[in-house]
Amino acid sequence: MALSGKVETEIEIETAAAKFYHLFRKQLHHIPHISKDHVHGAKVHEGDWENVGSVKHWDITIEGKKTNVKEKIEGVDDDNKIITYSLHDDGEVSESYKSLKVILQVIDNDKENGGIVKWTIEYEKLKENITAPSPHSFLDFATKVTKDIDAHLLKA
Repeated sequence: MALSGKVETEIEIETAAAKFYHLFRKQLHHIPHISKDHVHGAKVHEGDWENVGSVKHWDITIEGKKTNVKEKIEGVDDDNKIITYSLHDDGEVSESYKSLKVILQVIDNDKENGGIVKWTIEYEKLKENITAPSPHSFLDFATKVTKDIDAHLLKA
């Protein structure tokens, strides 16, 4: 596997794209209550929940292991429903990756409701064998959380 690259996935959702995107833009603090098996806690580390430059501390389960990660909002494009984050921590992630960027894009579909959630992970590893979760594991985590959020929003 290359030291740098990009992995991505698209998940079809039944929730309206705007409603799904709104949760990430304005209600991110609800995710630990929505995806309890994967996200166990979240708090603001710097800034707030929604503005560029803000940093959150997340307690998550990835690859079956509880861990924590800090996420910084790098960019927001509300017109195209895109949010760019960078991930880091004081441990495995920072020791394994030079950069780890996560891009969320929520795309309207042609149907009355629903959409596509596209997750892209761009990464640059510091070395071939890393101790942190792989980019594919982060993608799998994002997929599980997306499905939990979609199910929750459909009930709301």
